[in-house]
Amino acid sequence: MTAWPKAGDLALFTDLYELSMLQSYHAEEMTAPAVFSLFVRRLPRKRNFLLACGLEPILEYLEHLRFTPQSIAYLESLPQFSRPFLDWLANFRFEGEVHAMPEGTVVFENEPLIEIAASLPQAQLVETFVMNQAHLSTVLASKAARVVQAAEGRTVVDFGSRRMHGVDAALKAARAFTIAGLAATSNVLAGRLYGIPVAGTMAHSYVQAHDTETGAFKAFARAFPRTILLVDTYDTLEGVKRVIALSRSEAGEGFRIRGVRLDSGDLASLSKGARTLLDEAGLTGVEIFASGGLDEDVIAELLAAGAPIDGFGVGTALGVSADAPGLDIAYKLCEYAGQGRLKLSAGKPILPGRKQVFRQAVDGTAAKDVIGRAEENLPGRPLLQCVMRGGRRLQPAEPIGALRERAASELAALPTRLRALEPAQPPYPVEISPALARHQEEVRRRVTAAL
Repeated sequence: MTAWPKAGDLALFTDLYELSMLQSYHAEEMTAPAVFSLFVRRLPRKRNFLLACGLEPILEYLEHLRFTPQSIAYLESLPQFSRPFLDWLANFRFEGEVHAMPEGTVVFENEPLIEIAASLPQAQLVETFVMNQAHLSTVLASKAARVVQAAEGRTVVDFGSRRMHGVDAALKAARAFTIAGLAATSNVLAGRLYGIPVAGTMAHSYVQAHDTETGAFKAFARAFPRTILLVDTYDTLEGVKRVIALSRSEAGEGFRIRGVRLDSGDLASLSKGARTLLDEAGLTGVEIFASGGLDEDVIAELLAAGAPIDGFGVGTALGVSADAPGLDIAYKLCEYAGQGRLKLSAGKPILPGRKQVFRQAVDGTAAKDVIGRAEENLPGRPLLQCVMRGGRRLQPAEPIGALRERAASELAALPTRLRALEPAQPPYPVEISPALARHQEEVRRRVTAAL
């Protein structure tokens, strides 16, 4: 048995209680239409917005969701599942409808990113996977948008794969980062899978493996013209001086580099020193690339200090969204058998029924969102779109470039205070329409009366 899952194993990527509930639904013949809503209850403290991401892997999963014979055999080995239920699972297909915010859409708290309408068992089973993928990609795209904003137009490259939480996370992260505006990833497999530009320099081990730093630089630049050389293995500014010396002694041999990379120390001071040395040597076109412990706050501080850095490689803090690694994300039943459903739990409200989000703008700048009932026609741009019907997507997957353009446009349309790194005052306003508020109260009364 292999520990590496195959695509056919994804039906088992669910919590045990989902299958337990499905068996009970099956026994009770509870298969009427249901609507589940995926939303974030509140934004993390340092987030003024989120960037919706992760829809494409969800649609791919829903289209191909099947229980393989091997999956059925495993479930049969567990004590709680009946033979009739397992026979029913063997023919399981998702045949529902999905309304979602397109990837790259800016979203705020309590707004549905995705609403799934299907028979109750179908919509229930997919909860774990849908939450997992939407959460991961939205967390990381939102973090990346802040890093890109802090870089003020300078190149940002994803260096985080080796410290991310697993292979799937690293792959989906590279995709989310690209949508949010990063220029490239060091993750080669992500480059092939998603058509993302790949980029990289060299490791300290390459320099260490050579007898001299000069020899390492010379060999690498010969193998990869127009490369970026890592200069801080021993002494950063001495490394820059060695690059300058090689540019003079090896000019006739085609020694040409695009930049130098600083990976440690006082990056503001060292980048200024490196820039001075390079400019005095006539190497004004050689760029300075920085990495090592970077996040949006460090980048903003470097640029505020006048650091002459042309690009950034950002790793761990971006790859795990270190300051806000988790969202208060929920996937909740909001309608069953034609009736709105909600919870009465303190602090965890549910907006019942199918919904739509309307974004109102003033002079092209987002001004206010209103969450309304799906059938309402309110002022503003409706954000939720029908992307799947009858278990089949309505359009092919969007090119990642189109998703990237959407994200850039959405971010540019935000008020300036929301694009800042510090918490916005006031926060972006999100309202509930009077019709939705009335429906919520009607459902609350009905539920309370039935208790």
